[in-house]
Amino acid sequence: MYASARKKRSDNGSESARPYEPEKNPAVRRLTAGAIKRRKAKTAFPIATAYDAPFAQFVEDAGIDVVLVGDSVGNVVLGYEETTPVTVDDIVYHTKAVARGTSRAHIIADMPFGSYQVSNEEALRSAIRFVKEGGACSVKLEGGVHEADRVRAIARAGIPVVGHIGVTPQTAGLGPGFKMRTHRERLIEDARAIEEAGAYAIVLEVVDHEVSREITALLTIPTIGIGSGPHCDAQVLVLHDLLGMYPHSPPFAKRYAEVGRLATEALGAFARDVRERTFP
Repeated sequence: MYASARKKRSDNGSESARPYEPEKNPAVRRLTAGAIKRRKAKTAFPIATAYDAPFAQFVEDAGIDVVLVGDSVGNVVLGYEETTPVTVDDIVYHTKAVARGTSRAHIIADMPFGSYQVSNEEALRSAIRFVKEGGACSVKLEGGVHEADRVRAIARAGIPVVGHIGVTPQTAGLGPGFKMRTHRERLIEDARAIEEAGAYAIVLEVVDHEVSREITALLTIPTIGIGSGPHCDAQVLVLHDLLGMYPHSPPFAKRYAEVGRLATEALGAFARDVRERTFP
């Protein structure tokens, strides 16, 4: 297809199509986990998800230099009703695409359900794949005290880790679902355990705003809020939620555009022109 290729001239002077690859500046280095950790208690910074090269480039061009390849790909791209069917291969595939579409952004690969729960060895094996095959800069896994050993094993191997507490979508069905988490002592215990295990940042998802404020003040690593109020060091949203491309956005997600509506209108106009023979 013409839209996905550009042409190069062969030795005999003819032109042939080759897959599009964004030009990279070898002098540009990706943002490190250490640099993100040093943003603690400074100006709040944005994080967005991305799952393919074009939108990853849009995110980076917008000045967002931390990109999460979330297991939310299962809902917003792959058509699943939940995240649990997402595989390691899925995350590797989409992380590769995001890596090809960016040059400076720090890429966090989400560890999907089943990729780290069995053992430290299995968790490390999965994390290594995301870094070596996918091009991720760090990985993220869900869970507090009970997953601290997994965080520690991966971090000790030299792979930066982001923790994730509060609502943990992979296992939300085992508890109160997606309701706001308010158990202060348990949340603080989870947050401290993840920090002590070696995480360089931690996601707080749908955590009581005052508890989020307290955790942010207690930790020496950045907190990344999603539905957890304004006190966190960073805020993350799912790309399809903030662009209006997913019909089931959570109530805390602000829609900054209605790209889904615009896309439907554009496709409808194209279909009408074809049927009326006004295109081409």
